[in-house]
Amino acid sequence: MADINELAEKKLKSRMTKIRKCNREPEEKEKFSEKFGTSFEIEFHNKNPDKLSDGITIITDPKGKVLFADYFYQVPEEEEYTSIPIADKQLKAILEFFSDYKLELDESD
Repeated sequence: MADINELAEKKLKSRMTKIRKCNREPEEKEKFSEKFGTSFEIEFHNKNPDKLSDGITIITDPKGKVLFADYFYQVPEEEEYTSIPIADKQLKAILEFFSDYKLELDESD
C-alpha cells in the first residue's frame, strides 16, 4: 500500500483540480456543492491549552444552513471530553458574532 502522505497529496491534487473547474464553471460548482456541507470548529483561546480546550463545532448543509452545532469541553491531561448541543437562541448569537467574518488570504508578508 502507498504511503499515506502520498495518498493525501494525490487526493489533494484531485480535489484542487475539481475546485478550479468549479470556479470556472458555475453549473459544475452547483452540482459538486450539492454533495457536501461544511464542518468547522471554532476553538477558544485558553491560557493553558494542555489543561483546557473548548470550542464550538458547526455542521451545515450545502446551502450553509446549520444542521448541527455543539459546544465541546476537553481536559486533555485527564483525557476527559464532553459536548453539549447548542440551543437555537445560543446559535443565533454565535452566528451574529461571526456575521461579518470572511475567509481571506493573509498577503501581508
